[in-house]
Amino acid sequence: MPTRHSLAPTTFEAALQRPFALVALPGEQDVVIAIDTMVLGTHFLEDTDPSDLGHKALAVNLSDLAAMGARPMRAVVSLTRPTLERQWNQRFEAGFMTLASAHDVNLAAAVQTRGHLSVTVQVYGLVPPDEAITRAGARPGDQIFVTGTLGDASLGLALLRGEDDLLPAGQTDFRGRLARPTPRVAGGMAARGLASAAIDISDGFAADLGHILESSRVGATVRVDRLPLSPAMADALAPERAWRHALSGGDDYELCLTCPPRDAPELLRRVTAAGCPITRVGEIESTPGLRLTHPDRRNLVIDPGFQHFA
Repeated sequence: MPTRHSLAPTTFEAALQRPFALVALPGEQDVVIAIDTMVLGTHFLEDTDPSDLGHKALAVNLSDLAAMGARPMRAVVSLTRPTLERQWNQRFEAGFMTLASAHDVNLAAAVQTRGHLSVTVQVYGLVPPDEAITRAGARPGDQIFVTGTLGDASLGLALLRGEDDLLPAGQTDFRGRLARPTPRVAGGMAARGLASAAIDISDGFAADLGHILESSRVGATVRVDRLPLSPAMADALAPERAWRHALSGGDDYELCLTCPPRDAPELLRRVTAAGCPITRVGEIESTPGLRLTHPDRRNLVIDPGFQHFA
């Protein structure tokens, strides 16, 4: 909520005229800060709609807040472009501000410079003291959960790159999931006090669960046939191909959560009540490493997921 100490521009154009912000924080709460950069050719393609880019640039950061159970509050933007085009900026603003409005996020400041096309967004959120969910709290016996469905965005990217061969009529759902992910903010807030660890799934489910395992110094077993797939994915691909997208594909921006068995029913109830589908897929174990079990007991070898400096 704006206060007498806040400098809060109301539009993207206004924010570009004010590359600084003074914000008062409400009450005794912890501040969660997330930052992400999207670069042309690495994170999006040349013909990406600026409106989709605006949405996704904010969504990926809100997803980080969601994984910590934080309520979004403010955002700042640094935009680098080779040329100044007002129409491009207006479309970017439309995608960004529509999502910001949906989550009560105030654009506090923005700056624009000349260079290779990239977008950096930093977001600020609030959590009650000591209630932020981290990656380091998973314990042996905890159950592993995933929100939503996995793999659609990965298949969407494969289609854009010509690496998969679905009929055009079957491609819309997958490309939409890639272009406009849904940050699970309400689900993350609902998990506070129940989830022992959490992470958002950006680099691929197996890779991101691996970050929880490393931080918590534990291992896990996951049943690949329990991985939640959308009806479109289940119809489009044979199970093993679908599982590979679900395990190794990035850009899902769903949440992976761990939870002690005693709290699991309440976690399911709260997250579902927040409008966020959730599925149990495995269990945390003391033996290090990630084990993928297959219905017919075959070993499933997967790609390691997206690696920023591979």
